[in-house]
Amino acid sequence: MNTIRTLALLATMACLASAGEILLRGATVHTVTGGTLSPGDVRVKDGVIAEVGTGLAAGGARVVDLTGLHLYPGLINPLSSLGLQEIGAVRATNDTSEVGGWSPAIDALIAVHADSELIPVARANGFTHALAVPMGGTVPGHSSTVRLAGWTWEEMAVRRRTALHVFWPPMELDLRSREEIRGGGEWKAPDKQAEERRARLKELDEFFNEAEAYRKARDAAKAGNGGIPDREIVPAWEALLPALRGEIPVFLHASEERQIRAAVAWAKARGWSRCVIAGGRDAWRCAALLAEAKVTVVYDATFGLPPRDTDPYDVQYTAAATLVKAGVPVAFSNGTGGWAAADARNIPYHAAQSAAFGLSPEDALKGLTLAPARALGLDDRLGSIETGKEASLIAVSGDILDIRSVVKQMWIAGEDTPLESRHTRLWEKYRKRGK
Repeated sequence: MNTIRTLALLATMACLASAGEILLRGATVHTVTGGTLSPGDVRVKDGVIAEVGTGLAAGGARVVDLTGLHLYPGLINPLSSLGLQEIGAVRATNDTSEVGGWSPAIDALIAVHADSELIPVARANGFTHALAVPMGGTVPGHSSTVRLAGWTWEEMAVRRRTALHVFWPPMELDLRSREEIRGGGEWKAPDKQAEERRARLKELDEFFNEAEAYRKARDAAKAGNGGIPDREIVPAWEALLPALRGEIPVFLHASEERQIRAAVAWAKARGWSRCVIAGGRDAWRCAALLAEAKVTVVYDATFGLPPRDTDPYDVQYTAAATLVKAGVPVAFSNGTGGWAAADARNIPYHAAQSAAFGLSPEDALKGLTLAPARALGLDDRLGSIETGKEASLIAVSGDILDIRSVVKQMWIAGEDTPLESRHTRLWEKYRKRGK
């Protein structure tokens, strides 16, 4: 019993400590929405930004001197397998997919592994939040926004059901001959491929037609006009209601131009106004369409090879600038699955490469902060340094877009967060070898 009381007292003291007030003083403050303060001060109270300005009085706050450093809002990865995938070759460490192609009731959050070694690695380069995305099938379920700190997935959770994900069927046809297909691949005639594509699109339409019929019946019951009562709810359809009602965004995973155009037209026909194109390799080719539809692009192809032999070498480097110039918001990611989780720390350099090829530094920074926050519907609490927003901040030795810059300090929801990772531990271990 004494042990329990001691633990309870320690927990209470920890809560009181985290609820303290700190003043981050003297940094170059990049607010994202309100310009840059140099030098500037940020007051943090109870995990929230209480004041932003210059020459703020300390009052009773603990002062943290950040002279010479740059203060940014924490970076957000809006398309990620962080916490869901560890080592690609070890099946037991991968929990990105469910069995079956239609799993709308799935929430990625419950599969997030809080002790993943890849989370501190991403954190060490400025990431404070990520969207954990389910994979597998056409409708794999709902993604979850998590803070990249916490003992359990419950502690890490920001929004359990952030977005619904739809993986658009491939639209291109493989026109290679039977002889050109090597390695045991299956050859299919173009007519057969087109038939299978039509079948997949029909299945997708029928699925959402049923979902929409269910939504109408549930809304009728809510209004007292018959419909489906609570005792007869269907969990799979019930999970789709927030997306169908426009309460959360729908991420349409599409990379090739025909996929993107088809997905946008389909969403428009259904009256969906909160759509995000995830992947977006060819989004620059239909920038005007996306701007008109007010669709955000989460772009993950910055360092991909040009997909066509007629494309210039820098087609992916300039894509973000082309989109933003057309009026399309762009958030940067490196995608899901494969090496994406391990490589998430390098996403700032996707933005930096785009800035070197025509994107303004301001828009490049927004692509790491405010644009992903808006895509996730969380810009009221994340993505910029403003009064009332969550105090998830990073202090960096220089420009966040400069590969030479180092993240020196981090706060997630106002709490000082360590920047140690497996990389730093191994560096310390082998640095001392032979001494």
